[in-house]
Amino acid sequence: MPLNSDNRAFRILISWTPASGGTEPIEYAAWLARTTKIEVRVVSAFVQPWHEVSMQKLGGKYHKWFAQEAKACKQAVKSTLQAAGIARDQWNKDYSVLMDGPSKPQLLTQAAEDFEADLVLLGTNQGAAKGRFVAGSTADSLLHYSPIPVGLTPRAVKLSKHGVTRLNFAMTEEQGSNDLPALLDAAQLAAQWKVPLRIVVFSSHGLVAAPIHDKLDVALELTSQWREHSLGRLDIAREKVGKQFPDLEIRTEIGSGKGWRAAVDSLKWKKGDLICLGSTPMGAIERVFIGSRATELLPHLSVPIIVWPSRKAS
Repeated sequence: MPLNSDNRAFRILISWTPASGGTEPIEYAAWLARTTKIEVRVVSAFVQPWHEVSMQKLGGKYHKWFAQEAKACKQAVKSTLQAAGIARDQWNKDYSVLMDGPSKPQLLTQAAEDFEADLVLLGTNQGAAKGRFVAGSTADSLLHYSPIPVGLTPRAVKLSKHGVTRLNFAMTEEQGSNDLPALLDAAQLAAQWKVPLRIVVFSSHGLVAAPIHDKLDVALELTSQWREHSLGRLDIAREKVGKQFPDLEIRTEIGSGKGWRAAVDSLKWKKGDLICLGSTPMGAIERVFIGSRATELLPHLSVPIIVWPSRKAS
């Protein structure tokens, strides 16, 4: 379903802890705050390292320690939200929540459902190169079963002071119909935010590159067929979006290069760009399940990302 479809504040659940190496997901939320009305809640979740018997023995001592940690965490969240420039009236009354349990992804999923979040924001593994995203274990889990859209943030990415200025949608499914629901969600968001939509297709093989021993005419023929197929997919996508959003500015582009990094970098990107991806359908339940092509693409994207749960085209 589209994000904030009922025109209420855009509810964002941010996964962040004071021990995190960076503040990227909070900066992402601040960037969205410059685009639309938001309401944020920061969840700091950690896995209980103790056995249940040990927890029972600790009893009140653990609860006292947890309360102290929650208080310290709340102060750190408050300072970080303020430093990011997110206005106080955009914080939820319970803007800082500390949670513990056996599974961090499960804790975040439950917290998102309790908050009725439109989006869950995650940071990158701090070992990622500057401007790139690498999924940690929590992100990897949520990218395979979250019922709520997941936002991913490249490390130390530079964001526009004017918020989101263009939405991009990358078609990653060979069956274009699988991409359609998420594409229309992205188009609706672009229309709500009054920004243009760019629909893109990537090839990691290059459009004219061929091994020396290959016959050039064969390589050119395959290249021509792929390009014709991609242009056809883009034309269909533009037509379907245009019918539902006739006032939306829509562009289509093809990115190609030797490898995904070169394919992504072959297109021009701006500080106000946000890229959206759909999920691979995995049955009747609406879940994020990122396909192999999108998984390969993620580490090479240099702008903030939203991955939508899969659902059937209506």
